[in-house]
Formats: sequence, structure tokens, C-alpha cells
Amino acid sequence: MIKSFKQFISLIIITLILSTLPASAETTVSPEVGFIFNTFLFLVCGFLVMFMAAGFAMLESGMVTSKSVSVICAKNIGLFSIAGIMFWMFGYNLAYGIPEGGYIGKFIPWSDASSVDTGYSDGSDWYFQMVFCATTVSIVSGTLAERIKLWPFFLFAAILSGIIYPIVMGWQWGGGWLASAGFSDFAGSTLVHSTGGSAALAGALLLGPRLGRFTKTGEPAPIKPFAASSIPLVTLGVFVLWLGWFGFNGGSQLAMGTADDAIAVSTIFINTFLAGAGGVMAAAATTRLGFGKTDVIQMLNGCIGGLVAITAEPLMPSPLAAILIGGVGGIIVVYGTKLLLSLKIDDVVGAIPAHLFSGIWGTLAVPITNSDTSFGIQLIGVVSINAFVFIAAYIIWAIMKKTFGIRLSKEGETKGTDVTETGVIAYAIRD
Repeated sequence: MIKSFKQFISLIIITLILSTLPASAETTVSPEVGFIFNTFLFLVCGFLVMFMAAGFAMLESGMVTSKSVSVICAKNIGLFSIAGIMFWMFGYNLAYGIPEGGYIGKFIPWSDASSVDTGYSDGSDWYFQMVFCATTVSIVSGTLAERIKLWPFFLFAAILSGIIYPIVMGWQWGGGWLASAGFSDFAGSTLVHSTGGSAALAGALLLGPRLGRFTKTGEPAPIKPFAASSIPLVTLGVFVLWLGWFGFNGGSQLAMGTADDAIAVSTIFINTFLAGAGGVMAAAATTRLGFGKTDVIQMLNGCIGGLVAITAEPLMPSPLAAILIGGVGGIIVVYGTKLLLSLKIDDVVGAIPAHLFSGIWGTLAVPITNSDTSFGIQLIGVVSINAFVFIAAYIIWAIMKKTFGIRLSKEGETKGTDVTETGVIAYAIRD
């Protein structure tokens, strides 16, 4: 007997929920409810990944000197806007319009063809994939900071987000030739992070280091002229990125319509967290034991390196394996940074070790925990994607350098990119 209005409402809700279940099973929902849950997963995880843009802006703003903070903010909001427009114009269909086993899709705008049969809203998928595309471009921004012109960077951002990234994305996630070969990259250790890192490396080689960054003997210049503007801001940026990574990896399950999917997303969240933590502590221990100081910058980048490493396969590892995979990513960041310094390659924020090097490691490590993959195919995927992106990016940077230039003048770089590029002065003028 129903004794209260509250009980009546509760009964109606329970009845509605039960009505969505098939008569023959209690472990799945109806196709329409599954469509709603899957779409909801894409949208929620998509805005978590979008929030990573704020993390990149914070991290980069804190890592550059105080005379270059405003331009970092302009670059990050600009590149995100450019990536979204380009991905709508033809990036999405370059990736998903690819023939099975093929190499490139179609240069046509995205259009909505949502149907319950597809399992999720087309718009939610576009949004989720778009924020991945923008993340790839964000990786390039910090490496080239403090000496690149703003508008040439915007032009490169348009080409990377509209053409280069969608092509390699389609090779795997669009059902292209790497997918047919058996390559596996769950959420983009190589497709996203190594792609961004390779494009950044090509730019850094052609752009050259900041003025005075290295001495004539090749050693880094004294740290004071290049001191980070705000370590707390860098730390906050890393925490925001860590949070966004749960959407990055968790959303790549691509479904939330069954109990198995819900369990999988939960497992991915756990492994994502543990890999980041492993990267932090491995970098902390490595710098303390190897160099006598616990380097907070390397700890922060070690977190990113650990997260990048687990991104290729965040579902299959055990918790201990996730910690170890992330820990190796953190160690790679430390020694990768030293390698770049020895080669006099100026990476302002450490994006190349954290995203390119750790992304390669994470992708090659997939067969350790996923028996359905092979090291040989993983190696082919890593080499082909990074070679294509690096060569394409190098050609584009070289053409821009030879035509209208990509680097600020010596005078402009000395004054600072804020004054030169945006007219913003970060200090008060006193009488």
C-alpha cells in the first residue's frame, strides 16, 4: 500500500527505469538508453579534456619568463579556436571518412547523421574528438615559447589540426591501414602526444634556442635569465591536466551502456591516476639520487610523462603495472630533458620528453599487458606516425621560415614577446 506521495513518486521512477530493460536480460539497457549514456560519457569526458586547455595555459605561463606570459595566453585560446574550426571544416572527415585500410579521408565539413543505431550522438563524438585535436596543438605551443611569432604559429596550428593530425588519427581510429594491421593506441600516446611532440621538435630545430640560452661550450646559460615566472602556476596547471586526463582516457572507452563498460571506465580512472603518481615519484627519486636535488619541475613533468605513457593502454594493466609504466615515463622525462640540453635544443616547458619520448615508450609497452598486440606492429605504428608528422611539420616550418619568417627579431625577443606581439606590459611604470 502506498502511504505517501514520496513513495508514489519513487514507485513511478523505479517503474520507468525497469521499463527500459529488455525482458530477457537485466544487465543491459535499451538501445535508446544506451545511446543516452554513451552520449553523456562523450560530453562529460569531452569537457574534462577541454579543461586541459586551461592546464596547458597555466603550465606554459608559469614556465616562461615574466615578459612572455600574455602571449602564452593568446596562443592557447587562439589555437583552441583554430583547432575547433579546422576540425569542423574537414579535419573530422579526413579522419573518419577514410576507406577501410586506407590512408586519407575527405575534405568535407562535418555533418550530423545521428541515429540510435550508431550508439551515440554524432555531435558528441565530434566534440570529443575535437578536444583531442586541440590538445595535440597545445603540446607544440610551450616548446616554441618566447621566440616564435604569434601569427605564423596560428597558421601552423591550422595545418596541424586541420590536416596533419586528422590524417594520422584516421590511420588508427578511423579504420585506416594501421588499424587493419593490428596497431593499438587506446587514447593516443602516439596519435596525440607523440604527434604533438614530433611537430614541436621539428619547430624547435628550425627556430633555434632563445637568445643566450646556451653558452658557447654548449652548456645551459645560468638559470636566472630564464627562470620560470611562477612554479605555483605550473603546479596548478599540472593538476588541471591530471584531472582532464580522466576524461581523456576514460572517455576513450567510448561506451557507458553496460555494467562492463562502467567497470572498464572505473579501471581506466584508477590506472590513469596511478601512472601519473608513478611518474611523479620516479622523477623525484631520479633527480634526488642522480643529481643531488629533488627537482620540482621534473616531478611535475614526470607526472605528465607518466600520464602520457599509460594513455596507449590504460585498461589492461594491473595497478602495479600502471605505476611502473608511469614511473618509466617519469624517468624518461628526466633523461630526455638532459638529452635535449646536450643537443642544445631549447624546449621551454619540456614537452618533447614528456609527450614525444614518453608517448613512444607507452605505445611500445602495450604488448606487455595486452596480449592481443605485438611489439613489431606497435613499432611500425610509432615509426610511421612520428616520421610522417616530423617530416610534414619540418617542411611547413621551413617554408614559413623562408617566406615570411617564424622568429621574432633580436630586439623583439629581448623586449619580450608580450610587448612585441600583444603590447601587454607586465610591470608597472613608476615615476
